[in-house]
Amino acid sequence: MTVPAGWEGIFEQDEKIVWQGVPDGRVYFSARHVPTMIFGGFFAGFALFWMIGAAATGGSFWMFGLLHFTVGILLALAPILWGPYRRRNTWYTLANKHAFIATDLPIRGRRLKSYPITRDMSLELEKGDLPEVYFASEMRRNKNGSYEHKIGFERIKDGLKVYGLLRDLQRNKP
Repeated sequence: MTVPAGWEGIFEQDEKIVWQGVPDGRVYFSARHVPTMIFGGFFAGFALFWMIGAAATGGSFWMFGLLHFTVGILLALAPILWGPYRRRNTWYTLANKHAFIATDLPIRGRRLKSYPITRDMSLELEKGDLPEVYFASEMRRNKNGSYEHKIGFERIKDGLKVYGLLRDLQRNKP
């Protein structure tokens, strides 16, 4: 068996590509973005209010609020802007033994994560204009404890097809 160029040392023996694709990189708004955007808006608004008050006293002390104002604006806009940027720099590959997610992002650099396809893996399809197929999860921490983050192929045109392929691969596992 010939391994496709670029996949040398990554594939297991007899592993082959079943599907490849990329997520949709367009900007979209979802209800899950609202809490972060509201918090960012309040954070930026309070910083702006503080800067106006500090500027009224004279001097340049008001500039210390610029950092907080910038953070608030970034928090308010990040759900809409970071998601599309991240998706434009993400590539998906489904092989008969693993699902691969490749990214190339600033600071983080190039990464390739693989997720083995097993009979008992959790498989979830979220239907929509652009379906999402989730096949793994990881626990992440935040200030309120930890939460489960779903991992999979997000916002893909042929999501129903990929879900079917994954189910077939899963059924054929020992």
